[in-house]
Amino acid sequence: MGSVASMMTSKKEEDPTKENSTTVTVASMLSMHLKRLGVSHVFGIPGKAVTPLIAEMDRQGLLYVLSKFEGGAGYEAAGYALASHTLGVAIGTSGPGGTNMITSAAQAKSSHAPVLFITGHPSIKATGTALGQDASSFGTDIVRLFEPVTKFSRAVERGDLFPTYFRHALEQAFTGIKGPVHLNIPSDVLMEEIQPFDIPIPYKMQHTMISSNLDEVIKVLNQAERPLLFLGKGVHSSRAYEEVQKFAECWNIPVMTTPSGKGTFATTHELSLGGFGLGGTSEADSYLMQGVDVMVVMGTRLSDMTLAGMTIDMHPKLIVHFDLDATFIGKSIPVPTIPVLGDLKANTEKILELSRNRIVKKESTIEKVQSNQENYYQDPFLSAGIAIKTFQEKIPKESLIISDCGSHTFFAIRDLEIYEAGSFIFDSYFGAMGHGICYAVGAKAARPDLPIISLTGDGCLLMHGTEISTAVNYHLPVIFVVLNNGSLDMVNKGMAANLGTEVGTKYEVPVNGALFGQALGARGFRCNTIEEIHQAMDLALQHDGPTVVEIMVDPYEIPPTMKRG
Repeated sequence: MGSVASMMTSKKEEDPTKENSTTVTVASMLSMHLKRLGVSHVFGIPGKAVTPLIAEMDRQGLLYVLSKFEGGAGYEAAGYALASHTLGVAIGTSGPGGTNMITSAAQAKSSHAPVLFITGHPSIKATGTALGQDASSFGTDIVRLFEPVTKFSRAVERGDLFPTYFRHALEQAFTGIKGPVHLNIPSDVLMEEIQPFDIPIPYKMQHTMISSNLDEVIKVLNQAERPLLFLGKGVHSSRAYEEVQKFAECWNIPVMTTPSGKGTFATTHELSLGGFGLGGTSEADSYLMQGVDVMVVMGTRLSDMTLAGMTIDMHPKLIVHFDLDATFIGKSIPVPTIPVLGDLKANTEKILELSRNRIVKKESTIEKVQSNQENYYQDPFLSAGIAIKTFQEKIPKESLIISDCGSHTFFAIRDLEIYEAGSFIFDSYFGAMGHGICYAVGAKAARPDLPIISLTGDGCLLMHGTEISTAVNYHLPVIFVVLNNGSLDMVNKGMAANLGTEVGTKYEVPVNGALFGQALGARGFRCNTIEEIHQAMDLALQHDGPTVVEIMVDPYEIPPTMKRG
C-alpha cells in the first residue's frame, strides 16, 4: 500500500467551475469548496445515502478516511480541525450513521472545534413514504437531534438552497466562539445540478471585537497589589499564548490554569502556579488563601469543574473576566466583575499596546512548595504520576499531548511539565470518554510533522480504542499511552468517598491494552516498571506506525480529583 501522500497526489486535480458544462452537482461543489478551504482528510463511514458525495470527494483528491465508528469519525474531524486550524469534516449516512455522531458533535462544541457534520437521507422526493433509515421528521429527525449540539443544523431539501445553507454553516463554524455545524443532504439532492458558485473563506472574514472598557481594566491592573491570572481553554481556542505570557509579564501576575487550561502557559515559567482544583498544585491553593484583590479570568466560564476546591475565603475582591460570550460572566463567583467582551487575543494585544510604556515590577510573590515525591510510590505498583513523568522524559518537548477524560488526565495536570504553550489539550467541560484517542488520530492526519501522544486510560480504550485501527490503516504514527488500573478510576474513588460504596466501576477481567493494540495492527507493549516504559517509548518513537504503550498503575492510588463533590 502506498503512503497517504502518494494516494492523495495520484488523484486527478479538478475544478468543477472550469468544466465545459454550465452546471455541476451539489456533491461536486461541496468537494471543491472543502479543498479550497484547505481540507485534505474527511472522516466517516460510508452508507448508500452519502456514497455520491464520497465518490466525488475521492475523484477530486480528498482522502476519505474510513473510521471504525461514526462517533470516532466526528472526534477525528475535531482533532483534525484543532491541529490544522481549519475545518474538520465528518460524514455519516442516514439513520444510525447520523445519530452515532451526536456525542462527538457535543464534544466538538465544548472543544470549540469548527467541524462540518454531513449526514444523508435516502431521498427527498420519496420523503413521506416508508423509507429505511429515514432521517427526516417522518423517521429520525436528524436536524432536530443535531440542533442542541451544534451552532447550526439544517436540511438541504433542494439543490438551489445549498449555496446559501453551506455559506451559513461555514460562517457559523468560524464566527464568535468556533464550533460544529451540521447539514443533512439527501442522496438525490447531492446529485442535483446547480450553478457553480464561489464563497469567501470564512476565517478570513472575521472581525475582531475590542471591548470598550480597556482603560478601566488597565487602571485596575495598575492598582492591584495581589493580582492573579486564571487561564482556561479559550486561550487554546484563540491561540493567544504569546499575548497572554506578555500580559502576565507586563504586570508580573502569577498564573494558574483550569484543568482544560493546562498547556496554555508554560509550567516552567517563573510566574506559573500550575493548575487549580482537580489535579491542582499547593502553590495555587496557597496563593489564593493569602488573598487576591484582582483575578483576571481569561477563556473560562468558571464552571464547577474549574472551581472544584475553591472556598469562600479564596474568592478575590474583584474579577476582570475576558470572554466572547457574556452568558456566564458574573454568575459563578459572587464578587464585583468587570466584563471584557470580544476576541481574547485582540483585547489582550490592545491592552499591551496601551501599556507599552509600563515599567514592570520584578519582585516574586510566589512561594514554591516542595511536593512529596515519596507519595508517588505505593509498592508493589507503579504510581500514575511517576508513569506520566517517565514517559514525558522520552518524548520531544514540542510533542502535542492530547489527553482523554479520566483520572489519568488529572495526574497529568498535576505532574506533567509544559515547556511550550499549546502542547497539551484536554477538555473537562463535556468530558466524553475516549474522544482523546480519536482527536489524536485526526490531529496526526493534519500534522504528520508533529509528534502526537494520546494519553488515555483503560476505560477510554474500551470505548473508542478501535480507532487505533484507523491510525494503522492510514499510517499515522500516534503513540497511545494507556494507564491501566482495571477500573473506571475517577468514578470508583469518588463514589467510594461520597457514598461509602462503589458499584459497577471495576472490570472483572481488565483489558490487555498491549494485545488489544496488536490485534488492530499496532505495536503493543505492557509496562510494569520505569525501565520498561523507557524501552517501550524508545521503540515507539522509532516506529513508523502507531504504538500502544500500556502502563500498569496502582489501582488503589487516590487520584487528585477528590476536591469535586
